[in-house]
Amino acid sequence: MAPTDETGQAAQQSSASGTTPPARPPWGGAGANGRMPRWLPRAMVLALALVAAFQLGSWVFHQLTGLLVNILIAFFLALAIEPAVSWMASRGMRRGLATFIVFIGVTIVSAGFVTLLGSVLADQIIKLIEGFPAYLDSVIHWINTHFKTDLKRVDIQEGLLRSDWLRNYVQNSATGVLDVSAQVIGGLFQLLTIALFSFYFAADGPRLRRAICSVLPPAHQAEVLRAWEIAVNKTGGYLYSRGLMALISGVAHFVLLQALDVPYAPVLAVWVGLVSQFIPTIGTYLAGALPMLIAFTVDPWYALWVLIFVVIYQQFENYVLQPKLTSKTVDIHPAVAFGSVIAGTALLGAVGALIAIPAVATLQAFLGAYVKRYDVTDDPRVHGHRRRGEGPGLLARAKGLWERREARRHENRGPGQNSS
Repeated sequence: MAPTDETGQAAQQSSASGTTPPARPPWGGAGANGRMPRWLPRAMVLALALVAAFQLGSWVFHQLTGLLVNILIAFFLALAIEPAVSWMASRGMRRGLATFIVFIGVTIVSAGFVTLLGSVLADQIIKLIEGFPAYLDSVIHWINTHFKTDLKRVDIQEGLLRSDWLRNYVQNSATGVLDVSAQVIGGLFQLLTIALFSFYFAADGPRLRRAICSVLPPAHQAEVLRAWEIAVNKTGGYLYSRGLMALISGVAHFVLLQALDVPYAPVLAVWVGLVSQFIPTIGTYLAGALPMLIAFTVDPWYALWVLIFVVIYQQFENYVLQPKLTSKTVDIHPAVAFGSVIAGTALLGAVGALIAIPAVATLQAFLGAYVKRYDVTDDPRVHGHRRRGEGPGLLARAKGLWERREARRHENRGPGQNSS
């Protein structure tokens, strides 16, 4: 076969220079024989394995999210009761028995509070249902008087009983009973899971710390133990300081409600004390809504007195009581506390709202141990004041502004206008 012109020219050039031109690489960057590189199949298999492992891990994490949240709650509860358990264990009591006694005490107090509060709400609902006809009669009388109508309670009741809305509501309520029962059973199982993990974390706390430290070098062991101690102090301090403030708040509100002769004053005082302390910033106002409602049923002016007392006590607690009780336990800024509660609620719901403050206090204390601090200068600007003699005063600035304005006016008039 005759060579083409290009091959002939290439051959002549190579013979003239005495060297052979480099061969062109095969298409696709493969080897000399056009084969696939040896590392490419392994890389593809490794990439597919990583993707599969990520998908599997993501699926497992989503399936175990509920369990992980329960373990997190149990861990913080164990940290909260750790000081009491350690105090009893240091006096010769076994940690298992000490943890059991603390759990029994917390269970009895919680069950008693829920029972009393439930009885109060049930009694109020029964009274509301019994007084509903009288309320309805008063509303009908007011409508008939002001709008010149002729409504009757019997006609309204018959219309409600025959309405499609009531029939659909009853059917939906009947079908929703099973869902409520399933939620109640699931909630009880969740509480049991949290209680078991909390008991094991508190009873086997030393063993758990040894197991964690056994896989770490000595330097890291000291850091882990230090972080654990800070978490115990902050979480326990938060719980105990809040409990003390709840006791003070409950006593104060009990005195007010008893003086106004509001029914169920002890239970309402306990409600206000607990809700106001474990829901920061707005907890006092949320807790005061229930005693205000019950006081309104006695006398509308009593509800106003309760509202005024709640507002005054909130200021006393924020500026006098809370700084003294929490200065050595969870000394964090109120804005930081409120922001941490919002962030915790966004991440974990009600669980995040409960554990947000002790978690932030623990993180703040742990980071504070590694941040070097210096003495602050006595510059007045640190306290929000200006130094005397720095910059012109108010009168001098006003005078200078007026002089500059007059100078601009003279410049705009021109030389002919100034002479005239």
